Amino acid sequence: MITRLDGMLEEKHPTHVVLMCGPVGYEVHIPLSTYERLPMPGQACRLWIHHHIWPDGQALFGFATEEERHMFRLLLEVTGIGPKTALSALSGLSIRELVAAIVQGDVRRLSSISGIGKKTAERIVVELRDRIERGEAMAAVAGTGASVPNPKILDVVQALVSLGYKLAEAQKMVGDIPAAVVESATVEELLRHALRPR
Repeated sequence: MITRLDGMLEEKHPTHVVLMCGPVGYEVHIPLSTYERLPMPGQACRLWIHHHIWPDGQALFGFATEEERHMFRLLLEVTGIGPKTALSALSGLSIRELVAAIVQGDVRRLSSISGIGKKTAERIVVELRDRIERGEAMAAVAGTGASVPNPKILDVVQALVSLGYKLAEAQKMVGDIPAAVVESATVEELLRHALRPR
């Protein structure tokens, strides 16, 4: 199985590229998120590859980052989603936006992606919400997309959600806690602080 390709970018199109690796040129399908990060033709290029094989054919799908490939593979595990729809999802929303929509159950936003209807969007939420790592989910909802929040804050948010609060509501509740309190307090104390009447 091909997992990564390093070579020279021969052709560059919004939906696919041709990557020359030695004397061999590989046609690789890509999402728009990857297209926007590609160098100019004639320059060195690295793509993380998903080698998709089905009974009557095979194709290569390439991504600028391992995170994009990971999300693509998660989407492929959803019932009824194939490579074309998974690429559409990555072209329609950034990874951070996709993760936030999934953990918040935002079916409307997911169904705004070309090729994804309401039922498919609902399946994405149901089948992937528990697969998204907690730190990744909270970073996405917080809008950072990069840094992982304080572990104590994650524990408090998880506790609030288990008490019946919506994820976005729980995030706002812990966001009101002063940073100095977060550093010195225990998780139990932070939870009590978050539950205080405002």
